[in-house]
Amino acid sequence: MSSIRPTPLMSTRAPIRSATAEGLTERVDAIACLDESVRRKAISERPSGPGRYLEVHGPGESLLIPIGSGVMHIGRGLSADLHLDEKSVSRRHAMLVERPGGARLLDDRSSNGTFVNGRRIVQADLSNGDVIVLGRVVLRYLEI
Repeated sequence: MSSIRPTPLMSTRAPIRSATAEGLTERVDAIACLDESVRRKAISERPSGPGRYLEVHGPGESLLIPIGSGVMHIGRGLSADLHLDEKSVSRRHAMLVERPGGARLLDDRSSNGTFVNGRRIVQADLSNGDVIVLGRVVLRYLEI
């Protein structure tokens, strides 16, 4: 397993490796999968105010993607709000719904499934630090 040095945004936990129904999933460079428009909106420093974010890891760096109000569509399709250009991610993979009490993640009939903390889900309420796996892409949900 390659070693990853923590950046200011990364936790000091071990690198994220995810357990799925098929066993351990090798993660990909999630930052390289991001659409350029999403990268421009991402934050590389710890934000000054509170908010909800998806943390995306790459080799040596992490980015925070702000979660706006309403529904964020996640997938490989060009119409996705969070476009992940990775063949293991379905065109319409998942939806992240912002709610007053937190966020809820829903699988959008993806081929490879949506996992939260190693468990396949149809829908799940997210908590700070939850690890989300979409195909081979690993994200972390953060509330700051």
